[in-house]
Amino acid sequence: MVFTMVFLKLVEWLVYQLLANSCYRAAMKVKNYGFFFRNPPLRSQQHQASPNIYPSVTKCGVQNRGSQTLVCDIDGTLLRSHSFFPYFMLVAFEGGNLLRAFLLLLSYPFLCLLNYKLKLRVMIFITFCGLRLKDMDSVGRAVLPKFFLENINLQVYEIWAATGCRVVCTSIPRVMVEGFLKEYLSVDSVLGTELHTSGKRFTGLLTSSGLLVKHKAVKEFLGEERPDIGIGSSGLHHHHFISLCKEAYVVTKEDLKNRATIMPKSKYPKPLIFHDGRLAFLPTPLATLVMFMWLPPGIILAIFRLLLGIYLPYKLIIFFGCIGGVTIQAKGCNPSGRKTGKGVLYVCTHRTLLDPVFLSTSLGKSLTAVTYSLSKVSEVIAPIKTVRLTRDRKIDGDTMERLLSEGDLVVCPEGTTCREPYLLRFSSLFAELTEEIVPVAIDTKVGMFYGTTASGLKCLDPIFFLMNPRPAYYIHVLGKVPREMTCAGGKTSHEVANNIQRQLADALGFECTSLTRRDKYLMLAGNEGVVKDNKR
Repeated sequence: MVFTMVFLKLVEWLVYQLLANSCYRAAMKVKNYGFFFRNPPLRSQQHQASPNIYPSVTKCGVQNRGSQTLVCDIDGTLLRSHSFFPYFMLVAFEGGNLLRAFLLLLSYPFLCLLNYKLKLRVMIFITFCGLRLKDMDSVGRAVLPKFFLENINLQVYEIWAATGCRVVCTSIPRVMVEGFLKEYLSVDSVLGTELHTSGKRFTGLLTSSGLLVKHKAVKEFLGEERPDIGIGSSGLHHHHFISLCKEAYVVTKEDLKNRATIMPKSKYPKPLIFHDGRLAFLPTPLATLVMFMWLPPGIILAIFRLLLGIYLPYKLIIFFGCIGGVTIQAKGCNPSGRKTGKGVLYVCTHRTLLDPVFLSTSLGKSLTAVTYSLSKVSEVIAPIKTVRLTRDRKIDGDTMERLLSEGDLVVCPEGTTCREPYLLRFSSLFAELTEEIVPVAIDTKVGMFYGTTASGLKCLDPIFFLMNPRPAYYIHVLGKVPREMTCAGGKTSHEVANNIQRQLADALGFECTSLTRRDKYLMLAGNEGVVKDNKR
């Protein structure tokens, strides 16, 4: 009943806004062009209607700004993009579902006809109506920061970093940007549009204050004190709030075309190691349309690729896999076990759940994989033998000893996947089991979907990876670790694990970290990444 009333009020307000805007635009056309389009305004006059009265942000110095206050917007200013549609799409897809994302995509042609304020209200309603608060929190913490970081305006950020107090005011919902701004950019205050909630869900409507009026928000927040620096875009709607500042600068379209505004990863304010979500691309309207068109054939292709891996012999898998668009680049030797008959322990970096499968395929022999968590579906469809570990060091050590006596074994000592060029801390248990250790450097490339998740359904991880148009696996089998570098040669298990971590990082061009599986899941999913086993 509450939803019905909210929906009817929204429709009533939307129709009123559409009629009012339509009538207003028609009246303005009659006024500007004449009833029969006589005496149209000159193009030069149209351009002169909105002159830039403030200098470019490139004119702003960064020296001696440590005690000053900076106020800026986010879209078209702190971020290079003027359109926030891709970020609403990320919330709709990652926090909501395919249907919500599809509805937002269908609304895009309609949104192009609306003014900025009405467009924003419609996107907010479609994206947030019925969305759970905890889902938005997860997307804001684990998904959006990656795409925000890739879109930061370096010129604005350098001024931002030089100031002592930073305030962001934006018409965008505060919940979409606050987590990123405080976690990565150390913002002091975020003034944004507030959303109405009912219980544990958003209603899709705004609070009574409506869309944020920036100059009013800045006045109320800072009182009589004038901010030292104000940065906005070249649009006139930004000029009002930056006029309150002692110094005002704008980011022009010419500034955004300059490649100097693109921030390289080496200059990120904080390294991006963990992030979540399925989409590996920024979902602009065109890119999102391509994704939805690809989904039906992509699902069929993923099933086809999966069946190839299950039923065909290794040599045919590689041949038909290449025909099906899967790239496998493998190099290195194929070592054998000792004469005692004990198997080789392959120590791999962890990119997706399919790592042991692709390693087995590239080596052309059957392997056994041990894992800490695996869905029942993945366990059933796996073309190689998989064994679950318990996280009890003694029990897991005995299990792996037994499996090594039966044949070759694959272990991923990071304990979880990592998408970025970093290696998590290696568990040292594997080093205590054998001296027959072979490090394997594995990396993957995807263009549309990530094949890993921290908060989604893990049983779909292989499907999403194989749904990519051209997924790629890079496998480098390094030489067997010398005996003197193993526990049998006098090294401790931690020294062996750290040494192999460095070898693999060097082979891939990655960076070693001391972060663990627990750190990843606490950040991305708010838990320690341990699934309770009710049987135990």
